[in-house]
Amino acid sequence: MTEISTKTLTNKLDGIEKRYNELSELMAKPDIATDFEQIKTLSQEQSSIGDLVNKYGKYKAATQSLGEAQQMLTETSDEEMAELAKEEIESLKGKSEILLHEIKVALLPKDPADKKDVIVEIRAGAGGEEAGLFAADLYRAYSRYAVSKRWTVELINSNESGIGGFKEIVFEIKGKGAYSRLKYESGVHRVQRVPTTESGGRLHTSTATVAVLPEAEEVDIEINPDDLRIDAFRASGAGGQHVNKTSSAIRITHTPTGIVSTCQDERSQLKNKTKAMAVLRTRLYDMELQKQQDKMTSQRRSQVGTADRSEKIRTYNFPQDRITDHRIGINWHNLLGILDGDLDQLIDAVATAQRAKQLEESLA
Repeated sequence: MTEISTKTLTNKLDGIEKRYNELSELMAKPDIATDFEQIKTLSQEQSSIGDLVNKYGKYKAATQSLGEAQQMLTETSDEEMAELAKEEIESLKGKSEILLHEIKVALLPKDPADKKDVIVEIRAGAGGEEAGLFAADLYRAYSRYAVSKRWTVELINSNESGIGGFKEIVFEIKGKGAYSRLKYESGVHRVQRVPTTESGGRLHTSTATVAVLPEAEEVDIEINPDDLRIDAFRASGAGGQHVNKTSSAIRITHTPTGIVSTCQDERSQLKNKTKAMAVLRTRLYDMELQKQQDKMTSQRRSQVGTADRSEKIRTYNFPQDRITDHRIGINWHNLLGILDGDLDQLIDAVATAQRAKQLEESLA
């Protein structure tokens, strides 16, 4: 996962193991054993590192056995014993590598938002109508990816461009691990292709911005009702003739921040209000998260995973059938297949680089 030295990693793990044993000794003391609150605190701390200490114990045992098998191979002159030693070495190497990977993953700081559902906002950027068409392509890619993961997709709001594209589209994706996977998609996406509307066959460059926000629950952020201005209006666009007959669409403005949330996808004004509130709550939650991340300057300076939406994270080059992720400098082909929802290879590569960087920082 990363080039962290074995000594650095071992020192970190030795310290964690030492703390685990210290906690056992503390909880065994008579004056602490009768203090429920203190026992509870110490027990929770020990439980939080117990799995890591267990894996480290298995890793040490495997590496010790590996050393013994390698020594046996160098000392024996018996061909049959040598062959058995080689097989044992291969098996122990594989076991050690798996345990080491699991240990590195366990050492990574946990993102409390990883289990959350997400609200995705895609907006056309530079490039006129072509940017809107690209925004539609991205929406299709994420929707199909969600289906492949058995997640659900619900449209919240959209502003169509008129030729099959979107000036803006906001939708919700619900499913296990949705944010943990899609959070790497936040940023500026750039496309290079010859538009269908271009008679001269000239290559055109357009952009779209993607914001992936962990959906906030009511317990995550408190909103004062007095800070809200709620307006009802007649919806427009796709959705049938009924949308123009009643004021079912809802616009909510959070006056302290000026954040506006709109939903016109549902026929029911109440359902639109519920969805609009969910988006508003999520945007306010994201604003607080961004403030916290701004304080963590070392992580914000990282080349990978800053989640800064002003960064150009990826280029989709149609003439060369190539996608480039600029955060990690890796190229992929089969562009149409990827835009059809085959995103795992891209997400896995960025996630691996992100985890490596986090581990390096946590061990520094």
